[in-house]
Amino acid sequence: MVGGTEPGTSGPGGLRRALDRYRLMSYVVGVMLLVMVCVGLPLQYLGHEATLPQVGWTVHGALYVVYLITAADLARRARFSLWQLVGVVCAGFLPGLAFVVERRTTLRIRNSGAGDPTPASILDEPPSRP
Repeated sequence: MVGGTEPGTSGPGGLRRALDRYRLMSYVVGVMLLVMVCVGLPLQYLGHEATLPQVGWTVHGALYVVYLITAADLARRARFSLWQLVGVVCAGFLPGLAFVVERRTTLRIRNSGAGDPTPASILDEPPSRP
């Protein structure tokens, strides 16, 4: 350990892995929310089936907690502003919004380093040689 940090938790790899974890959880939570809205709610209210939707919402809630942890980790590493963090957190509330926010967040992190030495700039690919 150097300076009290674990190997591989800071630098380009740490931010890249945090972004990958966030992207994975964003897709998982987004798909789960869409399934629950499109299948779970009709089953619950039209089909009068309570058990399957209860299990589905419980699983979604547990996955959302993991999503929040990955979003907080990414926000810390990429130095998000409070409003950026709030936007990422709220993306798990509306069906489909998680996909839009994930894409915008990924593009923002990958494109934010145009000559700027911020942590987000380390995800940029090195310039290709002609």
